[in-house]
Amino acid sequence: MKKSIMVTGGAGYIGSHTVVALVEAGYEPVIVDNFSNADHTAIKGLKTILGFDVKLYEGDCTDMAFMRSVFAAEKDIVGVIHFAAFKAVGESVQKPAMYYENNLDSLLTVIKAMGEADVSHFVFSSSCTVYGQPESLPVTEDTPKQPAESPYGATKLMCEQIIEDHCKSGAAFKAVALRYFNPIGAHPSAVIGELPLGVPANLVPFITQTAAGIREQLTVFGNDYDTQDGSCIRDYIHVMDLADAHVKALSYLDEQTNTSFHDVFNVGTGQGNTVLEVVGAFQKVSGVKLNYVIGSRRPGDIEKIYANADKVNTVLKWQAKRSLEEALCDAWAWQEHLGRVKA
Repeated sequence: MKKSIMVTGGAGYIGSHTVVALVEAGYEPVIVDNFSNADHTAIKGLKTILGFDVKLYEGDCTDMAFMRSVFAAEKDIVGVIHFAAFKAVGESVQKPAMYYENNLDSLLTVIKAMGEADVSHFVFSSSCTVYGQPESLPVTEDTPKQPAESPYGATKLMCEQIIEDHCKSGAAFKAVALRYFNPIGAHPSAVIGELPLGVPANLVPFITQTAAGIREQLTVFGNDYDTQDGSCIRDYIHVMDLADAHVKALSYLDEQTNTSFHDVFNVGTGQGNTVLEVVGAFQKVSGVKLNYVIGSRRPGDIEKIYANADKVNTVLKWQAKRSLEEALCDAWAWQEHLGRVKA
């Protein structure tokens, strides 16, 4: 019998790609999503890729009655991958209360519902934002966590602490927090990808929408940082590589003999690229000249960060396989698939 994995936020960007990776690894995903930051495009795309309808429950992870009903209906769930959270740094600065309420309450509700259903395996979608602006690079899992630069980052710090404390309580709970760097790209089929509602908050969808003529221009937030070209440095990872890391994390939890267990992993390429380098790489692989301008720094942004990925490479036996250029090619193919590219 296939093991079922609940994927909260499974209609979203990283969640939908992880659903594909789970199916390929022999799991049966069960998507839970309230579609507050997604539409049904990914659900339709998943059917095209997989050839069947993935189980889907539409509702909010902060709703305890709803979560209980899903666990009651799906008796074979053995683990949860929790993506359901608001994620835009800039928006979190403008609407902090909304971020604290959603991101903390959803985690607490899911953990409580898991306990009632005797489900122990948990993979948490964390972020490199927990490191703030680190004093040295690359960051390891032992790099001191810094005060958050944004409410979004603060929720990730708090959520990680909640998970760690829950494990320390002796609860039957095995958890891995994956600290993502910057996911980009799309499934190679080009039928699922990053599809933000409204104006994109992330770099690559703004790049592809600008190249497609949907956005008039791209603004690079700052060119006066202490980097090789003055723009921020990030560690950009292909979303399919990131999806594979979640499958590896589930296998890792299966190996643990203690009933209560907690671990964290950086999931990145180990290489940093500036925003302007990404712009240049996109122009090269797509053949499209981007209309971009240099703007002022964006509140909440840090200057530079990239991963030391030794632990995830060694312990989870995972490594990033796809290049920045491949990720940008896949992102552009996804944009073209949407059929909104101006002639």
